[in-house]
Amino acid sequence: MAPVAQLNVALNAGLRKGILAAADSSRVQRLVRRHGMRLGAGRFVAGETLDECIAVLRRLNDQGLHANTTLLGEGVLEPTQTEAVVAAYREIIERITSEELRANVALKLTHLGLEIDEELAFANLKRLLELGSFVRIDMEQSQFVEATLRIYRRLREDGFDNVGTVLQAYLYRTPGDLESLLPLAPNLRLVKGAYLEPEPVAYPRKPDVDTVYEKLLERMLEAGGHTAVATHDDRLIQHTIRFADAHGIARDRFEFQMLYGVRPQLQLDLVRRGYKVLVATPYGPEWYPYLMRRLGERPANVLFFLKNTLRG
Repeated sequence: MAPVAQLNVALNAGLRKGILAAADSSRVQRLVRRHGMRLGAGRFVAGETLDECIAVLRRLNDQGLHANTTLLGEGVLEPTQTEAVVAAYREIIERITSEELRANVALKLTHLGLEIDEELAFANLKRLLELGSFVRIDMEQSQFVEATLRIYRRLREDGFDNVGTVLQAYLYRTPGDLESLLPLAPNLRLVKGAYLEPEPVAYPRKPDVDTVYEKLLERMLEAGGHTAVATHDDRLIQHTIRFADAHGIARDRFEFQMLYGVRPQLQLDLVRRGYKVLVATPYGPEWYPYLMRRLGERPANVLFFLKNTLRG
């Protein structure tokens, strides 16, 4: 790698670590929460209320895009709080259904009480799945992976086919996790990974993560089930298309997933080419940690945020 390229990689890695560390800073959080939605967070978050989010989901559908939404929040530590979260997700699912939107929900198990009790999170998710709509279980930090996959397997064993989950390419354990899930013909979203994980747990270098992502993607497409290719990386998107064409993999076996506010023109270009594109469109007052992880994934987004800040 050329010296300039090495410097860019090092700078991006350092900036990413700084951004993700700031996600846990109460001082930075107070500053960003006070002004962030007005100065640029609204590019990545579909408002703070369900009504605001529904309007965005409808606009995306009108453009030919599918969507999912998430009520932002995680780490609920009181059982009574999970009741409010379940009620909120029930309302979201019912609104999506009644308004006939091409959308579903994705949620975090810590938002449903995983840190309190695994059985509580399992029961809460089961109540939502009984509504009949598809629900994606988001993946969180590495310490929650085992419990998340355990709950996913239990739900599938109980006959729920309207549930999917997520695998993170940067974790060393993920190839083994994928092999263990393939007999279920699972619905899996493949991501690179957005949390700041220690080196003994996850690949620290982006080129290594990209290599693993490509191998996992090929295995998922060949093995069956449904694959959600969650990336904004042109090279990986084109690799997906070429691999699917070369191996006769039907377009209804996979989809592309991207974040609201990130590369919207690419999303529309893929739709025009006949591919399903789903836009992850979160909302809610607890948007700060989500915003910081999005900035950390692609430090170039920081420039967008700072430009709006200076204009303000």
